[in-house]
Amino acid sequence: MTESADTIDVLVVDDDFMVARVHRTFVERVAPFRVVGTAHTGEQAIEAVDALRPDLVLLDLYLPDLFGLDVIPRLRTAGHDCDVMVITAAREADAVRGAVRQGVVDYLLKPFDYEDLQPRLERYATQRGRLLTTVVRGQADVDRVLAGAFAPPAGGALPKGLSVETAQLVERALREADGTVSAAEAATAIGISRVSARRYLEYFHATGHADVSLRYGTAGRPERRYSRRA
Repeated sequence: MTESADTIDVLVVDDDFMVARVHRTFVERVAPFRVVGTAHTGEQAIEAVDALRPDLVLLDLYLPDLFGLDVIPRLRTAGHDCDVMVITAAREADAVRGAVRQGVVDYLLKPFDYEDLQPRLERYATQRGRLLTTVVRGQADVDRVLAGAFAPPAGGALPKGLSVETAQLVERALREADGTVSAAEAATAIGISRVSARRYLEYFHATGHADVSLRYGTAGRPERRYSRRA
């Protein structure tokens, strides 16, 4: 496992060759991530981790030879401390609980698109950077690391390019929506561009204040629908 903060090496594990290729493309669009290999079975994943020493494994659970969660203890027994992000269609509560007990850094349900994976990778990169550079002088330092990127920014600060005023308008559109709202619908309701509305909605999703679902039509990409998390 590399200790450089400049590059985060990733192994993509999925039994479907085409899906693995798509996920590889998604990952390589996010700096500073770099895919160093792919695997399509549990045994291949274990061998690849041993050979490539990735920092992060994107792990499917439904593999042809092993259940994905059974791969993790074998990696630990072999002395590998790579992080694991589960990417799977497994919606069973037992799978989610098992993943949590195994210490996975995230759990993303298929099908998903780039906009679902990107903020999770960015949160992971931020948290990993904190873990590598933190100096623990007391409990406050420990709490800060554990909260990491999974907590809203301190003091309500927003990422560069986002304003508090517009965020409040988008949040109101979420709150007043009858069920879910798309970026286009939110943009029309508050008078901003669809691209801007989506940036705010994705920010709320990334910080845990909104949920995302996909609505499939007869053609084209599925529509992302947002709802305010209670």
